[in-house]
Parts: sequence; C-alpha cells; structure tokens
Amino acid sequence: LNASAAKPSSADSLKSADAFVWQPNGRLVPVPKVNRVDLGLLRGIDRMRDILIENTERFARGYAANNALLWGARGMGKSSLVKAAHASINADRKPADKLKLIEIHREDIETLPALMEQLRASSFRFIVFCDDLSFDGNDASYKSLKAVLEGGIEGRPENVILYATSNRRHLLAREM
Repeated sequence: LNASAAKPSSADSLKSADAFVWQPNGRLVPVPKVNRVDLGLLRGIDRMRDILIENTERFARGYAANNALLWGARGMGKSSLVKAAHASINADRKPADKLKLIEIHREDIETLPALMEQLRASSFRFIVFCDDLSFDGNDASYKSLKAVLEGGIEGRPENVILYATSNRRHLLAREM
C-alpha cells in the first residue's frame, strides 16, 4: 500500500506549471490551463483590481505584501480577479521568476500547515488561493488557517501569500 500511495510533490514538479491544485495527500496537481478571464474584461472593480495587482506585484518582487480576503455577492468577480492578477503579474516574467498559484479547497484547510511546510523550502513564490471560504458552527478547520495567518512559531513562509474569496463578510457563522 505504501508503494501505491501518492508521493508528495518535489521541487522539480513545481517547474512543470504555473498553477496547481493541492491534494490533502501531499500532492500538487499541475493545472495546464487555468480557467480565467483577461484582467481587462473585469469591469466595475477598478479600485480593488489596482490594490490587488499592486499587492501581488510587491509580493512577486520580494517586498512586504498582505494576505487578502475578497468578499462580496456571488458573481462579483472575486475569484476571476485573483486568477487574472496572477496571469497579469506572470505575463512578462522569466519562468524562474513566475508566481505559482496553488488552489486549496475549503474542505482541505486542515492540511494547510503541511502545504506551508512543503512550500517553505522552494525558491518559487506562491499565491495560495482558497475560493468561497467560510466556516460553519461545528467546523474547527479555521484553526489551521488562523495558525498560518498568525504565524505560529515558524511563521508563514516568506515565499507564500494567501488570497481567499468569500460570499460572507464574516467567515465564522454568527453563533461562533
């Protein structure tokens, strides 16, 4: 059984694509063609677009940048903006300097510390992206996200930034 188990991604596999989907078994699955729209097609969100692009560009250049939560009604272009920003920043970069976009599904948030451990040693810079993030009353997985955001003893790796979208302004259910 151990021989047939999926192996964690290696540093070489990160060269294979600019985008990946994180699997809770420790694998990063390459995404050869990201489902995205052109940045110029996003209308009515100019201020948010400019802020996110500037933040992402700062991060790509190795400067201080912020994690980001984009929240708003369904269909407002939140996830489209994240994916378009990634493409825009990478447009004129050499392969070794390109940002890597890694999508982590909401239900896999508990494995976020394992992903951070894997990315910490890489020479690449990463946007870890969680679409439609929210937590319900019985859900304790937010603690993994909280530990990564607040840093814990190791801190968030300097080569990682977290972007998330949500339809809720408050990620935790009101009863929490």
